[in-house]
Amino acid sequence: MSFEDAFEEYKIYAEKRHKKQSFDCFLYNFKANILSYFKGRLLVDVNLKSIEDWQEFIYKKNFCNNHNKNLYSMLKSFLSYCHYKYNFDDSFFLEIVPFRLKVENNNKDFYTLKEFKKFIKFVDNIVYKRFFEFMFFCGTRPGECMALKFSDLEGNYVKINKTIDEHGKRLLGTPKTFSSNRFIKIDNKLKHDLLNLKKYYFLKYGSETVDYFIFGGIKPLAPTTINRYKLRACCKAKIRPITLHQFRHSHATLLFNKGIDIHEISRRLGHSKVSTTLDVYTHSNLSQEKRVFNTLNSIRFNFFDCFLYIFKK
Repeated sequence: MSFEDAFEEYKIYAEKRHKKQSFDCFLYNFKANILSYFKGRLLVDVNLKSIEDWQEFIYKKNFCNNHNKNLYSMLKSFLSYCHYKYNFDDSFFLEIVPFRLKVENNNKDFYTLKEFKKFIKFVDNIVYKRFFEFMFFCGTRPGECMALKFSDLEGNYVKINKTIDEHGKRLLGTPKTFSSNRFIKIDNKLKHDLLNLKKYYFLKYGSETVDYFIFGGIKPLAPTTINRYKLRACCKAKIRPITLHQFRHSHATLLFNKGIDIHEISRRLGHSKVSTTLDVYTHSNLSQEKRVFNTLNSIRFNFFDCFLYIFKK
């Protein structure tokens, strides 16, 4: 049996055991990073040497440690399935050394408010401008933002109860986790700008009966086009580009640096644990360092003054 034919059978097995979004993500990554390498080979030709060669193939893609680990688990699960289904000998997997870890920079990039204002000034399309503003000032996941409809806008609140697959067919589905279902309060200016977008779609399409996507109208914006507008604006603004997910990171860091309680930031981001917010989205930067510096200076200076006063007496 070929590797590809075995995978076609495994897909049916895996689809029954994953949520729609998880399965689509699995399918995308397996095809792009595993099937693309083993396609055209027989299952019996998969051995210790071919797996080690595949690992070298993945190393060259320069993925993060966690992604390499996930790909390794995908391949191992697939071959375990083949062992029970087709009596494939997967015992050689005991000799395989998992992906070696590489040193990673955990300080994820983000825009400060000043940098964002510089960037957004050069986004020349009203729909994409509002999309980036929403991401920066609300901190949703990109898929959650793309899935929003005007029926989700209730006064100064936006209801987050769905997401859109960023790989493949771009279908609407449920959010990442249970805690991802939430209401986010938005500022008055953003609310006003979103309602103006609604008027824009009514004028464009000539109908008020359709529940339009907030960002896109009849259909949601595509990630490739969003990135094209982003890179064009970055080029004009002469600022480094960040990923769509890092706009979410920018929002969390902005609130954290403004002294917003970490529990509220965590709820707003849709995290089930505050520790996730602390570990992933917040870190030291120059403004925080300056605050620590001034605080310690104040404490030490006051102590030093008291010491001199006592000494002089």
